Amino acid sequence: MGSSSRHSSISLAVILVFAVLLLNADLGSCGCFKRIFSFGDSITDTGNFAYISRNSPPGPPSVPPYGETYFHRPTGRASDGRLIIDFYAQALGLPLLPPSIPEEKTGKFPTGANFAVFGAIALNPKYFMSRYNFSLQRGCLDEQLASFKKVLARIAPGDAATKSLLSESLVVFGEIGGNDYNFWFFDHTHSRDTAKEYIPDVIARIGAGVQEVINLGAKTVLVPGNFPIGCVPVYLSGNKSYTSTDHDQYGCLKWFNAFSQMHNQLLKQEITKLKSQNPGVKIIYGDYYEVVTLYHMHIEKCNSGKNKNKLRHALLASLVLHMVCGQKVMVVEMSN
Repeated sequence: MGSSSRHSSISLAVILVFAVLLLNADLGSCGCFKRIFSFGDSITDTGNFAYISRNSPPGPPSVPPYGETYFHRPTGRASDGRLIIDFYAQALGLPLLPPSIPEEKTGKFPTGANFAVFGAIALNPKYFMSRYNFSLQRGCLDEQLASFKKVLARIAPGDAATKSLLSESLVVFGEIGGNDYNFWFFDHTHSRDTAKEYIPDVIARIGAGVQEVINLGAKTVLVPGNFPIGCVPVYLSGNKSYTSTDHDQYGCLKWFNAFSQMHNQLLKQEITKLKSQNPGVKIIYGDYYEVVTLYHMHIEKCNSGKNKNKLRHALLASLVLHMVCGQKVMVVEMSN
């Protein structure tokens, strides 16, 4: 999924999260990890796509209003401020993750790197050509993992060094997979139900990718699920319905949220299987769906749209890092 509505400034000094997230220690001092490596799409990309397309006419996310709040300039993030991955890094006391591609051959990446690319898909584009006879000209998970392995071979050569480095790292594997489905959701000459046919294949590719990073030495892997995409503005505007029964009590499209739940249920089953196969590894399901649903339930607690966006991302970061580090966390807002 690739939504561009993100964070803005908030007047509160501290964001108090709902009962399950009300927390009392700052993760910045927990020292859980020395670095973060992340994979995914526009939800996570901190500048790789902008670098890849630097010689093309500028477009999202390389032009204003992207980046206008926190960075005060476009940074290649599909956001007007920070992404969820930025909140993770700051909560762990780490610098914001640099995009990997600009320094793939030279960067030391002492605190990690971001391999995610705007618009990326989980499956290889050849899958869609062979099965549905259409081309998706975009990056895929195969390319991100290949780049990751090149970087590891350079900054931590040899199996022992690689395993040591990854054992001290948090790997954030996604969210990814949403863009594999979007063709059917926005091209209304095709049935959107077609996307259901290959959810298992998307999940299998994600699972295989997680196993790849575990085989390399990762000991903690966070695997986020999909959002309730029926609540995302681009899906609402691109699939307008004036039938009240198509919407839930929050105004979200039921069909799309049910689709996300199907994806997430299979992903949770895949994670359960991976846990049984890798007993010494901590594999965490990042329940973005539940947190965004909580956000919609408590949306009235925010008095502006900007506050709502900030709360949503702070909620995601605080919940997931609570699960990853095993500590309770209070999200302290610095500004924007």
